Amino acid sequence: MTNDDKFCKAVATLVSPTPEYTYQGNMDNETVFNSVKWKTGEDSNGSAVLSDTPPSGISWSAVKTEMDKL
Repeated sequence: MTNDDKFCKAVATLVSPTPEYTYQGNMDNETVFNSVKWKTGEDSNGSAVLSDTPPSGISWSAVKTEMDKL
């Protein structure tokens, strides 16, 4: 299982419903985690509104702990 797969599963474990997000690179460190753009909603045109702030319950420490269990 890749780190990206582990990240996806970790996020799904930590918060429900699973938030939508995007990032570039391999999820293997806090720098990549801090670059994640989290979807917070949609504008009037239906385009995603993104934020640098993860949802409540999601932090690098929490995600890394869950990833290490996989």
